[in-house]
Amino acid sequence: MPRARRKLTDGIEIIYRTFYADRPKRIAALDKAIVNDQVARKIRELRSNKGLTQARLAKLVGTTTSVISRLEDADYEGHSVAMLNRIAAALNTRLSIDFLPLQKTRRSA
Repeated sequence: MPRARRKLTDGIEIIYRTFYADRPKRIAALDKAIVNDQVARKIRELRSNKGLTQARLAKLVGTTTSVISRLEDADYEGHSVAMLNRIAAALNTRLSIDFLPLQKTRRSA
């Protein structure tokens, strides 16, 4: 007698299996999007915690408000180490970059 299939109820697992499982290019694109989102959120968080507007941070960094706005956009892919270092200096912080091992499979949290 065939064994009954377990019904999936975990939404994240369903999405992963449907759109990402066995699709390395999609997983790579997702990983890239996650990194871009993390950088954007971190810049915004640090700026907000210092009580700065985008315009004020732009002046401190020596750029325009639109550049800061783009850097805080999760879809932006043009982050440079030089610009991130300038932002870090303007916010009285230092940039730290880490290399992490790749996961063989992505699982739901």
